[in-house]
Amino acid sequence: MVRPKLSQDIGTARELGDLKENAEYHAAREQQGMVEARIRDIEGRMQNAVIIDVTTIPHTGKVIFGTTVEIANVETDESVVYQIVGEDEADIKKGKISVGSPIARALIAKEEGDVVVVKTPSGVIEYEIIEVRHI
Repeated sequence: MVRPKLSQDIGTARELGDLKENAEYHAAREQQGMVEARIRDIEGRMQNAVIIDVTTIPHTGKVIFGTTVEIANVETDESVVYQIVGEDEADIKKGKISVGSPIARALIAKEEGDVVVVKTPSGVIEYEIIEVRHI
């Protein structure tokens, strides 16, 4: 829907005359370039996407891609639950963290009872793995 609107905006801007000093035309062309780049990015991701059915992965008790993990801050005893997901699915507000995030990288291949160390901008935090759940 954005592409046709941009084409229309460019056409309208062209009708205004001299393109050298036509701010509307240049703004529409710049926007068109950004939209086309985003489309190429999404198409590339779709071509390289691999669907992983986490229900087919055997439950070993270790944290892997797709698992849901409850961890507790060793110092404060505050607990939080995260699901380890792909980069494009990550949404911290929904408790979904990217497999490439510092917390997930520290948790991968660990199991219940293990303590992991996570380096954050505010310092080092230790978490104990309380529970590992597989879908």
